[in-house]
Amino acid sequence: GDLGPFNPGLPVEVPVWLAINLKQRQKCRLIPPEWMDVEKLEEIRDQERKEDTFTLMPSPYYMELTKLLLNYASDNIPKADEIRTLVKDTWDTRIAKLRLSADSFVRQQEVHAKLDNLTLMEINTTGTFLTQALDHMYKLRTNLQPGESTHSQDF
Repeated sequence: GDLGPFNPGLPVEVPVWLAINLKQRQKCRLIPPEWMDVEKLEEIRDQERKEDTFTLMPSPYYMELTKLLLNYASDNIPKADEIRTLVKDTWDTRIAKLRLSADSFVRQQEVHAKLDNLTLMEINTTGTFLTQALDHMYKLRTNLQPGESTHSQDF
């Protein structure tokens, strides 16, 4: 793509891959997104713990961005360790909620589910399990139903 020109000392928005590349070559300083702040992340974590449903995350790629930025530019992010912990706590809460929802979904033999406010990474963590569980449930249901060729005998 066509990027630049870059002026020294002036912040500019660039794709994450370019920002990390420039940071690795010590050509820039990364500025974290606004939501990557301890107070905001504490609010998000607390809200997630309070609600039964999934809350809207500040970015659909919050986990991926946090991992990348903290791995390659933690020196540019204030309170990086606290941020890492808060994002992990939020992730754990959301995944636990997702597992409970999936368990309830399977137990109640539902046929569809609404996955509001989940990120793709969260869906992918349980996607395989859920599709396999639904496949097994389908097989069990079809085996439990009497076949058309079997006849009952009256005594």
